[in-house]
Amino acid sequence: MTDRMDLPFVGLVSFAGQPACEDWNQLDGADVAILGVPIDTASSYRVGTRFGPRAIREASMFHSFGPDGVFDFEDETTYLSAEDVQIVDAGDSDVIYADTKRSLANATTAVRALLDARTMPFILGGDHSITMATVAAFSEAQPIHIIHIDAHFDFIDERNGISWGHGSPMRRSSEMAHVSGITTLAPHNMASVSRKDYEAAKAYGTHVVPLRRLRDQGAATSLAHLPSGQRVYVSIDIDAFDPSIAPGTATISHGGLSYYEGKDILREIAQRFYVVGADFVEVSPPYDPSGITSLLAARLTLDFMGAIYHHHPRR
Repeated sequence: MTDRMDLPFVGLVSFAGQPACEDWNQLDGADVAILGVPIDTASSYRVGTRFGPRAIREASMFHSFGPDGVFDFEDETTYLSAEDVQIVDAGDSDVIYADTKRSLANATTAVRALLDARTMPFILGGDHSITMATVAAFSEAQPIHIIHIDAHFDFIDERNGISWGHGSPMRRSSEMAHVSGITTLAPHNMASVSRKDYEAAKAYGTHVVPLRRLRDQGAATSLAHLPSGQRVYVSIDIDAFDPSIAPGTATISHGGLSYYEGKDILREIAQRFYVVGADFVEVSPPYDPSGITSLLAARLTLDFMGAIYHHHPRR
């Protein structure tokens, strides 16, 4: 019998071809658990992000790797080796169609199960409403600071009585006692926030670094207000990236981040802070037949995890 080639289009799909374990009581020993939260019923415009987790997983198969990890010749470093990190695909939280609140509650329960198993949750969305649910799961842990990478502020209080839409996750998170603060990186363009919501975010104390300022001063300066070792939760909205490389999203905003700008920001976060969890949201495959948006999300997820566990192996 010959050795398997493990080509990316062969076999069952899991994130980057890593082992799957949908029994959250059996995750002991895993460092990172990939969790899909395929909800888009909180979207205010174009839907389709319910297909995001599956598309990101399929795209990630292109980047499958074995126990020896991945060599990056630019850094002359090997990332994601079995010695550094064990990644498990934990499947998806359950979704109740047409019932956003119950679906979000399921997401909170799922993330708590991962935390109880002492594994870091890395969540694939889904629309951005999922962040208010995933952050809520950390309520029994030490305080966390949210680093929010997005074209928008996401600080809407309510619209027509709806307070849990995908434009509200930072507003709802700001109301949680265990959230010590929020930093929003890369908002840009008109309509990224209304004056009312902008003033509310500033009154709360949100540290805002607009995209052009972020480009001018760099990631290190943009995050210098946070102490090294700060416990952070990182929420990444794909619409922070330019539509030339990420067209598959509901609320496109031109002039966004490039791949290397995003990678450098995430590497700075991984080096300086203690990342307790992360999500990558708003990938909407129906608006990108080429699949480059899902490939970008998959690549940056691997880059981020590689940086986290390179600088903090076996945390």
